[in-house]
Amino acid sequence: MQFAYSSGAFDQALRRGDLTQLEFIDAVARETLFDGVVLDDRHFPRTDSDYLAQIKKMCADLGLTVAALASDAFFVAEEDAMRAAIDRALALGAPLLAGRLGAETALSWSEQLHKLSAASSLAKSANVTLAVRNAPGTFAATEHDCKRVSKETDSAWLRYGLEPTAFDAASDVASLREKTVLLWVAAREAPLDAIWHNFHGFAVIEKTQPHVASSMRGN
Repeated sequence: MQFAYSSGAFDQALRRGDLTQLEFIDAVARETLFDGVVLDDRHFPRTDSDYLAQIKKMCADLGLTVAALASDAFFVAEEDAMRAAIDRALALGAPLLAGRLGAETALSWSEQLHKLSAASSLAKSANVTLAVRNAPGTFAATEHDCKRVSKETDSAWLRYGLEPTAFDAASDVASLREKTVLLWVAAREAPLDAIWHNFHGFAVIEKTQPHVASSMRGN
């Protein structure tokens, strides 16, 4: 298992401008043992091709893998916005695009399914795999929700990016293992169920790690 640090751990600092995306990447490379980064769509100061190429080159030079592009708005966006996000993932060299589904109170299942189908079609064309994140109150809150998403979308380009501890007690998380391409965990030291011990993808940390935060403040 490899570990990636998500820029979502420093969301407020990045959006306030107290920390830049480049500083975040540099600190992950120089101050941690993480293998990669997950870059959140909210934290790009610009998305032109030159800047995205700079990010990709910087990660390569520092020995970091861009494990995924995270975009919580992706699965509820219009097709033009979906296409733009997939293009960003391609430019960054990110094989995965991860996001949460819409809240059940915000749109109907038929509307969400239509967007999932559109997203999957775009992902197939671009060869970027989508990773649905489970979250309470969304259309991917439980094991059964996730299986419905897979069954009704029926796309090999739609997989899971699971946070096992966010499921309810009744969910059989092990049954989702085969289609899981990302894990979201609290820390590198967090205990994982036996079913994840041979997981070959990235485990993503989206919580601030004290030693990393300290090094970033030093910048």
